[in-house]
Amino acid sequence: MRIRGVAQAREWGAAHPGAVDAGLALLVQAAVTMPFVVPRPPELEPATWPAYGLTTLTVLPLVWRRRAPMAVLLAVLAASALYQLTMDGPGQPLPYQGLVCVHTIAALAPAWQRAVTAGLLLVAVPVSVWLNTRSARELTFSLFVFGAAYVFGRLTDARQRAHLVESERAAARERARIAREMHDILSHAVSLMIVQAEAGPVAVRKAPERAEAAFDAISATGRDAMDQLRRMLGVLRDDDTGGGRSPQPDLGELPALLDRVRAGGLAVRYEPAAGPAALPAALAATVYRIVQEALTNTVRHSGARSATVRIERAAGRLTVLVRDDGRGPATGAGRPAGHGLAGIKERAAAHGGSARVGPGPDGRGFEVLVALPVQDAVEAGR
Repeated sequence: MRIRGVAQAREWGAAHPGAVDAGLALLVQAAVTMPFVVPRPPELEPATWPAYGLTTLTVLPLVWRRRAPMAVLLAVLAASALYQLTMDGPGQPLPYQGLVCVHTIAALAPAWQRAVTAGLLLVAVPVSVWLNTRSARELTFSLFVFGAAYVFGRLTDARQRAHLVESERAAARERARIAREMHDILSHAVSLMIVQAEAGPVAVRKAPERAEAAFDAISATGRDAMDQLRRMLGVLRDDDTGGGRSPQPDLGELPALLDRVRAGGLAVRYEPAAGPAALPAALAATVYRIVQEALTNTVRHSGARSATVRIERAAGRLTVLVRDDGRGPATGAGRPAGHGLAGIKERAAAHGGSARVGPGPDGRGFEVLVALPVQDAVEAGR
């Protein structure tokens, strides 16, 4: 819960940088006000309003620290020098304004501005110490705190760059996931519709009742594809507005998928896993898509008359087998098999599993064999 709150705070800060800078300026103002409200020793002059006003003037530029960090640093240094030369006001335990400027330049500014800042500090810090206490202790401490501010600024820059790279990688993974989902949906639906459409004219001449069933199957397949695409587009819209993902297909929808394939003329035998134990939603969706893509390849490429879908679960492992009696995907003569089989392997690897595709037993037919660790998936889904 705390991690989520921190992430939300960072997102809010990234979306409202002006508000963050104003809040930081107010925080620094509160810090520099402390020496003015704490009573001074009797031998010292009381704090005055002009001194406090000039102190506030050293804080005000921090509101623009992101837009012009070098200009803000120069303004802070000038106002601070004016305060030390003209006012006998309270000192500050830390140079808060300068530290904020140095951290900002180290995190956001280009290399030449960082180099200029280092040169300015090597001059300004010794001069400030000479005007104040002229002690080696203060000089050492001042150089240390400014150096620490610079180092933390560079670390902030490195963390932001790493976060940006990770965000780009996450976006690439999401694009690949969406591409796989759309490929599976469209490839499966269009393949079945083509098979039914090609068989339709023959059925009209020889068996009108089968032609009607073929047209019904085309309509049902098209409606199912539209429903899945509509659901996916809804996911994209929800993700854009922070709504989250809608439910993915699971094993309960697998019999309906097999019925649509059977309506296309392929005899499919289904052997589900024994036992009532349910799978995590992400793993169940993966199994559904693997079976869908394997059968799509069978319908499109193999010329098979029958296929078997078998799901077994034992010893912390889920095995998915799709085997047909056809000739397998046509990859010769410069014709690629497409992205389907590669997508199956990617889906299996995403869950820590493996996939093997190739000829069936004794070189007959074609099979897709996927092994997925069930226990790891269950723990990940909790």
